[in-house]
Amino acid sequence: MSPGAWAASDTSAAGGAGGARTALDEPWVLGGVRVPNRVLLAPLAGIGNWFVRLQAKRYGAGMAVSEMVSSHAIHYGNRRTMQELLRIDPREREHGPVSIQLFGQDPDVMRHAARTVAEAGADMIDLNMGCPVPKVCKTGAGAALLSDPERALALARAAREGSGLPVTVKLRCGRRPGDHSGLALAHRLVTDAGVSAIALHPRVASAHHSGQPDYELVAELVRTLDAPVILTGGLRDADHIRAVFAATGAAAVMLARGSLGNPWLFAQLVGARTDAPDPSEVVAELDWVMGCAREHLGEERAGRYLRKFYPWYVARLALEHGCASALRAQLQSAPDLGHARALFASARAPAPLAMSA
Repeated sequence: MSPGAWAASDTSAAGGAGGARTALDEPWVLGGVRVPNRVLLAPLAGIGNWFVRLQAKRYGAGMAVSEMVSSHAIHYGNRRTMQELLRIDPREREHGPVSIQLFGQDPDVMRHAARTVAEAGADMIDLNMGCPVPKVCKTGAGAALLSDPERALALARAAREGSGLPVTVKLRCGRRPGDHSGLALAHRLVTDAGVSAIALHPRVASAHHSGQPDYELVAELVRTLDAPVILTGGLRDADHIRAVFAATGAAAVMLARGSLGNPWLFAQLVGARTDAPDPSEVVAELDWVMGCAREHLGEERAGRYLRKFYPWYVARLALEHGCASALRAQLQSAPDLGHARALFASARAPAPLAMSA
């Protein structure tokens, strides 16, 4: 089905394998864990720490998944991994469950890492079997597991056995154009390894994040899989997300890159608001993010870390192109958080000229 056809789909038509309409704000149960709605935050590599997850939940996400965490780093007690990547803030739990995403290729290491994650307080574990980055795939992890289904099954069993928690898996539909091996693996993960749900990104791994997702593959998996299917990939606009959610019959949607600097998208999807944020809201939200980053990383590290965040929020200010470019450049060279905060707070879309008498 073409992108236009998906966008034009009757949003009252579907919403679940049984054909009954399901709303995005409806609660559901995933692996025995209650999730308050069907709008989730996807694992965002290098980004999805506790305060990014908390931000998504403040705006309505029913569950948030951590950035991908190395099972080897946990197994060998890497200090940064243990103290920062496995941190779960108590405020996250006020809005719904927390899932930690793991990646790796050794089942014994995965079993131990999963136990550690459970001890850290996670409600469930997600396994990354779709990351297309070469440095991950060359170790036999991520999307490389699409070509090694027996190892993929062993890893899923190990995560369940080690943690005692529900396990979900995030998959690509295949590695290269025309390859749909991810769908076959999804079935085996559920039937042979007891996985509770599959999050399917319907682009092949070699495409990374380019090209149109093939949402018909999600609909096919929904029709044939005896477990919830979570839709992810290419989800940026609220109306489009509602359309593909209904047309595919997915159990939930998982927002990734489309939510960067735009937590208001969660609120739109769960019916908490219909409008875009005004500039004062954008400024206030980035200020909140900056405060959390300082708490998490300290002043100096937070200043470096937030440089990748600034462009996402500048884009929400609706500035003229030249002004936006200048602001992005100034933020990248800001000497400290205070200077960056002042630059951002002073930025506004130009006011209309007053009419002369």
